[in-house]
Amino acid sequence: MKIHASILSVMLLGAPLIIHAQEAAPPSVDLYEGQQQPEATPAPPPNGPELPELKQLDETFKPPSLGTDAEAIKLRVEWRQLRNRTVNDPAVQAAKASAQAAPTDLEKRKRLRDYYSIYYQRMSALTSNAEIKLALEAFKTVHQGMLAQPRVRPTPPGSPTPPPPPAQKKKKEAHKHKKNKLKG
Repeated sequence: MKIHASILSVMLLGAPLIIHAQEAAPPSVDLYEGQQQPEATPAPPPNGPELPELKQLDETFKPPSLGTDAEAIKLRVEWRQLRNRTVNDPAVQAAKASAQAAPTDLEKRKRLRDYYSIYYQRMSALTSNAEIKLALEAFKTVHQGMLAQPRVRPTPPGSPTPPPPPAQKKKKEAHKHKKNKLKG
């Protein structure tokens, strides 16, 4: 009990001293009076430390390549996901139905070109990956390239149709002569 009483008396007497100790000094007091001022540290450059360029940071945090086969598979998987999402689009279905209902081969090829344009445009709009967009453009070029008929010359409308080329009898006759010579 004596210990508790002595601690309590110290606290009661010391509390006013502690409270007064927290008062601030008047603003006119110079703490460094008569002492040498500490040298100021050089200020850092205004833009901070040298940072690497954005391209260097992109290369640093770019995931490592998995190899050409893995990249091709990854590309194919994303392309198939885009294809599955695009096939059910009403505009794509309408373009495909229109192409299949074309009355002539020439008209069908023209409508298929339009279909492929719409189809790949929708798929490209669904992705933000630049590599996939390039691949989609290549697929579109391949599909539309298959529609070309470079060996067929178009005839202008209203012109008479040319007669069919004459049959090649000479080759058959020459072939018969060779057989006869071998037999005889």
